[in-house]
Amino acid sequence: MIPQDFIDDLISRADIIEVLGRRIQLKKAGREFKACCPFHDEKTPSFTVSPSKGFYHCFGCGAHGTAIGFLMEFDHMSFVEAIEALASMMGVDVPRDESDRPARRYDELFSLMGSVEKHWQACLRDNASAVDYLKQRGIDGATAKRFGIGYAPDSWSDVLDKFGKTSEAAERLLATGLVIRKDNGKHYDRFRDRIMFPIRDARGRTIGFGGRALGDGEPKYLNSPETVLFHKGRELYGLYEARQALRQIDQLVVVEGYMDVVALSRHGIDFSIATLGTATTSDHLDRIFRLTDNVVFSFDGDRAGKAAAWRALENALPQVREGRQIRFVFLPEKHDPDSYVNEYGSDAFMQAIDEGIALSDFLIGELSSQVDMTTIDGKARLAELAKPLVNNIPPGVYRELLIESLADTVGLSAAKLERMLGHATEKQSRPAPNPANEGKRRRRESTSGRPSAVRRAITLLLNYPESGHKLDVEMLAGVNRPGVDLLRDLIETVQTEPNITTAGLLERWRHDDKGRHLGKLAAIEVPAEEDFDASAELVACLEQLAAAGRRERIEFLIEKQRLSSLTDEEKAEIRALR
Repeated sequence: MIPQDFIDDLISRADIIEVLGRRIQLKKAGREFKACCPFHDEKTPSFTVSPSKGFYHCFGCGAHGTAIGFLMEFDHMSFVEAIEALASMMGVDVPRDESDRPARRYDELFSLMGSVEKHWQACLRDNASAVDYLKQRGIDGATAKRFGIGYAPDSWSDVLDKFGKTSEAAERLLATGLVIRKDNGKHYDRFRDRIMFPIRDARGRTIGFGGRALGDGEPKYLNSPETVLFHKGRELYGLYEARQALRQIDQLVVVEGYMDVVALSRHGIDFSIATLGTATTSDHLDRIFRLTDNVVFSFDGDRAGKAAAWRALENALPQVREGRQIRFVFLPEKHDPDSYVNEYGSDAFMQAIDEGIALSDFLIGELSSQVDMTTIDGKARLAELAKPLVNNIPPGVYRELLIESLADTVGLSAAKLERMLGHATEKQSRPAPNPANEGKRRRRESTSGRPSAVRRAITLLLNYPESGHKLDVEMLAGVNRPGVDLLRDLIETVQTEPNITTAGLLERWRHDDKGRHLGKLAAIEVPAEEDFDASAELVACLEQLAAAGRRERIEFLIEKQRLSSLTDEEKAEIRALR
């Protein structure tokens, strides 16, 4: 048996956009993503994915589910196989029984990271040197607040003393990478005398930190290590903030450091993100291209910056296809995006972006610089160097056009050069699952007529699980309406597990017949006007149900009184109900 709390944590942490985006082409549409449904043939997208709910729904064929459900349907996996696949994507092991279950719940670790973040923010306010440093770097209070910037005091045990007073608490600090264990078993703080930058996941939870030394300490930048929460090869600093600032992301600029992202944001450029001390990976690019087709890499104008750009190019080639634009910006020597935008302003930086070098030009230019293009040997060497790179590009229009440009450079026909390069191996297309047998009619929740109070309450709970935390479930005592038992179970679940998500609730009822109905209700969009209060709406629903329950009980007792006599207790009850 896989422990239920592990499944809940896995669903809570999973980025459904990342899971589905590896298998189907998603396009951002406001707060959600859309695609043509992979489970039935259609030309107009009716397949919607909600990152906040962790849930997908097709209004054409009715298919719906969570990341786990999608893996089961799309990849034809069993439930356990889907759990294992999702855990593998997230870099965690699946516990098999109670004795193998995690020693700590992930929500405890998230809570710890949030507490440490707030502590370091308070330390920043109390440290004049750290505040002065940020001011010298052009970072004002509003920017520091937006990015949650803090300061780790120059102490070997500041975090340990405050958050690691017990052995269990110290283990949590160790699990999140906030402390380091010595050979003698004792611990000390990892981050000391550093400006601290929280690294956030897609839901805005702090999963790691980056620390910039205040003085000449080494290393200048220090990141959290790999943990159960943080995997630097997948995370992008500033991506959460960019998604919060921009409703529609037209382009993303990939830079190298936290200070670059913060400085650009300070100048109104809210679409920059940074890799975390590692080269741009395929996972990074997967996440980027799910948000935009226009990517710009802007690196320092030195040799290291050129090398980083070339690694980004190599990893980007399998992602290249028509419709996507990848460019490279190389700033003047001794400049990075931070220093450049502070010295020349946002307009100059935006101009540099607009004048960026296209991927194809960068590839051909860089390879040409490595050979003698005045000789036949040099041109042949260029074709040989290009071969593995070109063959990493998926077949299509872009690849054909790049081969034509290369052919012009080496003085061959495109056909001859393509024969020399060989053909890239085409990936076999994944067989499509059988379409759901529910028809192709678009099925949206009818707006005519008001849904029942039970249906409305369940819909609210699924959309806003936190709205049920303070409900009095005893209000439903004596209410005999279809679905009330399910509503009561849902309320008790969100109250005992306050961090459970929409997707977590759906997975909890996966193996229950009622789960089919929950999936349909979760797909209903609840209007979220500025003054909308889901908790108040839920209370109103329960009050309506309680009133209906009282009326039904009164009618029952009156009818019984007409046919026979009531007991003294029933007479007292009818007086109280009236």
